[in-house]
Amino acid sequence: MIEREKRREDQARVHVSVLADEVVSAFGSSDAPRDGWIVDGTLGVGGHAARILDACPTLRVLGVDQDPEILPFAQDNLARFGSRARVRRGRVSMLDALLDEEGIERVVGWLLDLGASSLQFDRRERGFSFAGDGPLDMRMDPDRERTAADIVNTWDENDLADLFFHEGGETRSRKVAQAIVELRRRAPFRRTLALADVVARALGRGGSGDVHPATRVFQALRRAVNEEGDELVRGLESAERWLVDGGRLVVISFHSGEDGVVKRFLSRGEKDGSFQPLTKKPVRPGAFEARSNPRSRSASLRAAARTRSRLENSTSGARP
Repeated sequence: MIEREKRREDQARVHVSVLADEVVSAFGSSDAPRDGWIVDGTLGVGGHAARILDACPTLRVLGVDQDPEILPFAQDNLARFGSRARVRRGRVSMLDALLDEEGIERVVGWLLDLGASSLQFDRRERGFSFAGDGPLDMRMDPDRERTAADIVNTWDENDLADLFFHEGGETRSRKVAQAIVELRRRAPFRRTLALADVVARALGRGGSGDVHPATRVFQALRRAVNEEGDELVRGLESAERWLVDGGRLVVISFHSGEDGVVKRFLSRGEKDGSFQPLTKKPVRPGAFEARSNPRSRSASLRAAARTRSRLENSTSGARP
């Protein structure tokens, strides 16, 4: 009981669901299917799932997250919904198999809230942040073999530079990669603050406004460790296979590259008749949310309605 109360205190202190009203609106709109399952493939502590279940009493949620440390928070948060909420551990790329295992057929909604959670960022021992010193890890799923330290200490200079540029948007990526390779010859990087310090010295400590100069490098490493680009593509493809006609796909991204992937996927879907975008442009947090939850500032939400079911597509082998 004491451990559960401590989890609830931690959750209330650090986690706020981003664009929650907009998510509920997408799944609860009058023309959306109202009887079936929402798949929340990035459950976190269950904030979005709880809001959906509260607002839509005929819907159920299968919540999936790859991080075993987060799942107890979600289970506590969703316990009051009983059988309307199921919680499983797994990566986005495992959703096909998990849906089959659960025997779920009618999927009317699909939610992906990308990036790392506040709980992951705020735990030094997870190595996601340079706000405090911790091991250079960054694995959301501890069963993954490759850590951020492995990448920093073994990738060659060109590969590091390309990673920081393409996955983090760091325009001076080659300068950073050169500094890392030069210093790791003396000793391998093991801690977050040691790496952040090297990046800051390579780029200049001032950064841009409130952004620490190592922010983009850390983002790129996290994305590579967790294969976030591949996971997103797999998740979108699964949504296309499982959603019934009229089912809603909602994706919240925090990275321009991710948003571009979602935009292109939905544009292709609009052309071939498999999706109808519901958001002409990405929906962003309002001024109040951005002020009250600074981590929401870079969030972008895109939503679409499925316009051709997986049962129709199964004749061409699209069903898992």
